[in-house]
Order: sequence, then C-alpha cells, then structure tokens
Amino acid sequence: MNPADEPLGQLPGLSDAELPFPGRARLREHLLREAHASPAPARTRRRTALLLAAGAATCAVTLAVALGATGPAGPPAAAPPDPAAVRLLDRVALTAQEAPAPAVRDGQFLYTRTTGHSTALSEVPGGAMEASRTDGSAERWLSVDGSADPVERTARGTRTLRSDGERRATLNGPTYRFLESLPTDPGRLLEVIYADTRLNHGPGSGSTTGPDQEAFVAIGDLLRRMEAPPGVSAALYRAAARIPGVVLVPEATDAAGRTGVAVARVHDGERTEWIFDRSSLRLLGERTVLLEDSAWGKAGTAVTSVAVVGRGVSDRAGETPALVRPW
Repeated sequence: MNPADEPLGQLPGLSDAELPFPGRARLREHLLREAHASPAPARTRRRTALLLAAGAATCAVTLAVALGATGPAGPPAAAPPDPAAVRLLDRVALTAQEAPAPAVRDGQFLYTRTTGHSTALSEVPGGAMEASRTDGSAERWLSVDGSADPVERTARGTRTLRSDGERRATLNGPTYRFLESLPTDPGRLLEVIYADTRLNHGPGSGSTTGPDQEAFVAIGDLLRRMEAPPGVSAALYRAAARIPGVVLVPEATDAAGRTGVAVARVHDGERTEWIFDRSSLRLLGERTVLLEDSAWGKAGTAVTSVAVVGRGVSDRAGETPALVRPW
C-alpha cells in the first residue's frame, strides 16, 4: 500500500473499490483534514418530538422524533464520530458536490414525494397503551424564494402550511434561496447550525435532547426536505461527520423497501438513521429504530420511516410536475 493511502486502509466501512467515481485523492485529502480537526462547538434548533393530544377517554401520541430524559446537566457527552461514518459521509459529500444543481427560478416550487409512516400510541380500555402505524406518505411543494407558503398533500387531502406573520426562511423552514445563502465551509456551516440548536436545546433550555442530537436531526431535515445546492449539500454531509456520536450502520431498509448503508446517531434508546444507496450514495430516506422494548414497540421496530421517491420542479403549488425524477 502506498503510505499516502494508509488513512483509507485504516478506516472500516466501504472498500475503496466501491467508490462510484475516481475521487480517491480528494477523499484522502478530506480525511486527513478531518482527522486533525476538532469538532465544532455545539448549537441548537427547534424540533417537536412527541405531539400529545389528550382527551377524556383516549390519549393519542404522534411520534416525529422521540425525546430522551436526561438530568439538569443535559445529555451525557457522546463518543467522537465513528471513523467509518466519517469515511462514508465524505464519499457521499464528494458525490453530492458533483451533482447538477436543480434548474429553478423564483416563483417556482421544489416538489418532493415521500412514502413512509409514523407511530401513534392510543389508550385502550383498561388503561393500557397500544401502538399503531399511521401513514406518513405525502407530496410537498416548497417555494424557491419564499414568496408563497408550502403546500402538502396527504391521504387526508391538500392543505397550505400557512406561516404566522412574515414569511421568513430559517433552518427549520428553509427555501432554496435560503439554502444558497448558507456557507459551504463545513466548519462555518456547523457553527450556524449549532448556534440554533444550542440556543434552543443547550444548558438552561429545558430540552432533553441536547445540541448534538438536534444538529444531526436538523441536517437530516435540510437534506431530505428539498434538494439543496450541490456545494451546500456536500458541506452538510461533512458538517454531520463532525458531530459526536455519529456511527455507521452497515445495512438498513427505507420505507420504500430499498436497502442501503446508513449513518446514524443514538439517543435515549433510539437510533436515527440516514439511509444511502450503496451504488449511487444518494440519500434514500431516514428512519428511527427502537434499540430496546418500549410502549412504542419491540427493539428493532422502525417507529418512523420516510423515503424520498420522487423530486421535481413545479410552476404552481399543488400541481404535480410534468417530469418527476424517480429517487
């Protein structure tokens, strides 16, 4: 082995032969840079994990992302990122950076079609709680420039997700133009994300998830919600590779039944996974898997799972694009 290639050989994960493009030299350069970089300080973002609706006779809980219980000091310190996960994320970043940017103009909408499910808990006679799946499949139209509210179509119908007051793009409600404004340097981008997650989930916030988990969730949401500019997508993946506790999952299946390899983070007995196609390294979807038995289900159960199955560009919200690219 060439001594310059030793960092690649020492990292577990996908073999070099599985690289879908000739990016070995760039990958080595990125890995050496990451190996000497310390993780960026944590910051925060807003995320609702359990939505509780309580009635006189029933109680339904819809799970978006489960929260964990921690002491006043916040979640315990996580291990450094798994080298295998770092390696995979860097390969994914290199692939994302070479992808063409979506051809969009102001006034249009980025269209995303997803399939999947979430989990609900309902109280049954006798006071026991029963878990059941709810359909999470949807079509969404997100304004390129923020000049219109998002529109969502599910089995329950089509609705406009109206904003309260001024339409202002944020990390939690981005537009394509907002994503274009984000830094493409992974360290600076992670600082922006952590600034939000630390504010809302850091010490004194009352949050039980903590800045690191929320940063991982925030990045996953940004990548899944809409196509981002290639440079920003690549920076998001490299930023995620710096988050403590990130690990590799050798095999995972998305909500559309497609198998791949995943990068994940564990929090409070649950593992949030980003699933990638092994050949193209494209992000297929995301799921949350129980690691221990609970009221939500047995260990190994995917309590939430969302797969992206189509993307496109539409001139009008609620209108399916003439060309929907299978994902």
